[in-house]
Amino acid sequence: MELSGLLDEEVLVTSSLSALLTVMFALGFSGNIYVLVITALSPRPAGSLCVHVMNLALADLLYLSTIPFVLFTYLARDWYFGDIGCRVLLSMDLFTMHASIYTLTAMSVERYQVIVRPLRAHITQCHQKVTNVGIWLTSFFLTLPMMCMMRLQDSIYGSGKKICFPTWTPDSFRYYLTILFCTSILAPGLILLYIYSCLVKAYWASGQDIRQSRRKHKQCLGTRIFTIIVVYWACFVPFWAWQLAKCYHQDLLGLEASAQVYLNFGVTCLTYANSCVNPLLYTLLTRNYWEYLAGQNREIRGKGVQERTPDH
Repeated sequence: MELSGLLDEEVLVTSSLSALLTVMFALGFSGNIYVLVITALSPRPAGSLCVHVMNLALADLLYLSTIPFVLFTYLARDWYFGDIGCRVLLSMDLFTMHASIYTLTAMSVERYQVIVRPLRAHITQCHQKVTNVGIWLTSFFLTLPMMCMMRLQDSIYGSGKKICFPTWTPDSFRYYLTILFCTSILAPGLILLYIYSCLVKAYWASGQDIRQSRRKHKQCLGTRIFTIIVVYWACFVPFWAWQLAKCYHQDLLGLEASAQVYLNFGVTCLTYANSCVNPLLYTLLTRNYWEYLAGQNREIRGKGVQERTPDH
């Protein structure tokens, strides 16, 4: 009876987690495809923020594309995607999370330049291209050690199954994960906190110097970018806390192997949830951005009419 109960519990957990990941994949993939399509095909004027939003949606799509492989491996209880699959699929989360947070940092820096130093803000298409290429290349090189050191090996339990396992020493792996935590969470977090503290001061000091409607749109842009950043932290900080806890306090966790598997699956689902929620936030952000551009255009046209109107 006890064995039967354990099997029923395992089937229930497996079915629940599989259904959850399937729903996340369907919602997140369709949502990010929608963001890419409406941003690329919109007749409204494009800008650097829209380019960044497309980068964010692309990073989410790349990360969500790993769900079918995770599901199949979890249900089959074996690895069928070879050595290359180990290197690429198990590094995709590190690659995309760096691309996302660096893109969000670039968006925030541009907001800072436009609000705090408007006379020095010269964001050209060349600048955008260099920034975007730099973001993806930096993310790739930070993930490259994981791709190089991951190998497909036989299970240590002698069951004939295959597992993906890093070939470096535990100390080296611990140091590498610590560096990745600093590059994806800690360092960008400190930079973003500084930027947004400066933006808050700028908004507070602006008072009525900026027209109310225009100031409202600027504040909404900054607030919605910051909301995306907060959601990123909420979804990825538990993931990193668990990874570092396994590296530094493995003997202090006091959890059974099955509990560790479920906890690992839970924090992974939380990172996937970030890519599911993001399309809604991206849509609100681009909508506010287009409203801001439309307001700027109306203001420019209004000034033009005033200049052409003769004085009486």
